[in-house]
Amino acid sequence: MLNLSHVSLRRGANVLFKDVSFTVHSGQRVGISGANGCGKSSLFAMVLDEIHADTGEFSVQSGFVIAHVAQELSSTDQAAIEFVIDGDKELRGIQQQLAVAEQQNNGHRAAELYAELDTINGYTANSRAAILLSGLGFKQGELNNPVSTFSGGWRVRLNLAKALMCRSDLLLLDEPTNHLDLDAVMWLQEWLQSYAGTLLLISHDRDFLDAVVGYVLHIEQQGAMLYSGNYSQFERARAERLAQQQSNFERQQKERAHIQSFVDRFKAQATKAKQAQSRLKALERMEIISAAHIDSPFHFKFFNADRVSNPMIKVEKATMAYGEKVILDTVSLSIKPGDRLALLGPNGAGKSTLIKLLAGETSVTSGLIDSAENLKIGYFAQHQLEQLDGNASPLLHIQRLDKKATERELRNFLGGFGFHGDKALEAVAPFSGGEKARLALAILAYQKPNLLLLDEPTNHLDIEMRHALSSALQEYSGAMIIVSHDRHLLRTITDQFLLVADGKVSPFDGDLDDYGQWVKNQTRRLENPTPGDAPKVAIKSQKQRQAGHRQQLKPLRDALKKAEKGLEKLYAEQQRIEEQLADNALYDNDQKSRLAELLEAKNQLDQDLQQMEDHWLDAQTAIEDAI
Repeated sequence: MLNLSHVSLRRGANVLFKDVSFTVHSGQRVGISGANGCGKSSLFAMVLDEIHADTGEFSVQSGFVIAHVAQELSSTDQAAIEFVIDGDKELRGIQQQLAVAEQQNNGHRAAELYAELDTINGYTANSRAAILLSGLGFKQGELNNPVSTFSGGWRVRLNLAKALMCRSDLLLLDEPTNHLDLDAVMWLQEWLQSYAGTLLLISHDRDFLDAVVGYVLHIEQQGAMLYSGNYSQFERARAERLAQQQSNFERQQKERAHIQSFVDRFKAQATKAKQAQSRLKALERMEIISAAHIDSPFHFKFFNADRVSNPMIKVEKATMAYGEKVILDTVSLSIKPGDRLALLGPNGAGKSTLIKLLAGETSVTSGLIDSAENLKIGYFAQHQLEQLDGNASPLLHIQRLDKKATERELRNFLGGFGFHGDKALEAVAPFSGGEKARLALAILAYQKPNLLLLDEPTNHLDIEMRHALSSALQEYSGAMIIVSHDRHLLRTITDQFLLVADGKVSPFDGDLDDYGQWVKNQTRRLENPTPGDAPKVAIKSQKQRQAGHRQQLKPLRDALKKAEKGLEKLYAEQQRIEEQLADNALYDNDQKSRLAELLEAKNQLDQDLQQMEDHWLDAQTAIEDAI
């Protein structure tokens, strides 16, 4: 369905593709891989007919519906759910035609359009949009909020939901997980696994790619090669190809020995805990795939701290609230040297709030946070990228930290983060998000922190930089607390998970697969807890909440069931009327009165359906608020 034959493409003086040929067939799921700036997004622009090849032939199968995520962020006052439904352009087109037909009292045309709506499942549009929004983290009570009331990150999610709403033949997704938390990433992964069309996916998330794609198109050195298999299989195939070059083979052996040392060291201390076993498997896999990254431009490490205290931070009965909304409730936590913790939990549960409290960027409402005398925190968060001095160069940023170091030493250090030659002397202001993130990590690494607080450090980083970051964090001897939606990173660098939910911070005894199941079953467990399918965390507090809510939830659930039964009955009646309206004999002159009766009944039924859907949404929102 998509074919490139001897295509060459320039962007300014930069040659992206040179004599590139490959074919993507209908139904294939293809991950697009390559360094930042290699031409991945330009390939998407070609598919969308926004740019054209300089030489060669490029074609997409005629008539195919293409969906992609809009880059611009809307500020309309349109309700979020209506904004998402707009993604189904065929549905909106039929609805517009139907409004005209009914205004003109054209019963025959209206009947045809009602039949078309049924064919494309138009009557389920509201529920389909609600499912998309819920999966991406929106609460039921927010579905009718104006788009303009959401922050930039949530508007990006709305754009993603709008693209998924389109019943497309070809779906283009460029870094769809960048603005998602782990729960939403897991939901999107499952949604894409059931997507029936052709998928082109740009992502730097290994686990996500492994689960979704069956082919990888790798772009490098102005060429492109299509590999069969998921991302891990691609890495092994590329490593074998690179190993055919003797110089690369020797470097690969050294890199594998380096990673093997982590495997051996961790084997000696690994317990039977699921997190430890998961990390061990991830390290063993990392030893294999490291060979595919031997030509990476990124090689760096975090300098070890001079002094360390134990404990580093002690949190005692800390509560954090915004007005009457309690985010964290009587949290107690002790951070010791060598701790490698990952924070899990739903969006908005308080993971970033806890990181900020530990970093000293905000204060507790009550309780105590005691920091050791020798504590030296390295804190990474997305807002810090905008705090870089736009007029200063990467070199100047590091020189301000160490005025005694020579320029040669600092240039060598920055080279490990991809700032070579003149790039180290350029002003930061026009840098991309990925370049700013690399500089922020370089500044952090140079300061020798003994506690790293990392809040989504992989946003904007490509796969090569993520691999280098994972390797550097393996060598890092200090303590670490991380929030990330990159499961590969979490598996390779963390030893323990903490679950942040319902205002509490508790140990999570399972691995990331268990957490995925916990996310899916959370609502069911809250209503009908069983020790077999719930993790050991917070079972006691769950039971206490369930006992208090049981009586409150019963009438709300009854109302929801009543609304669902009402919808089923109305849908059945709607289908019956539409079948009658589809009868051509109904439009004879002697049937005018009968036609008018059916159209009137249809209009009344549409109003009843709208009211019943509102009742269903109200009941669903009430249950969510009660829980």
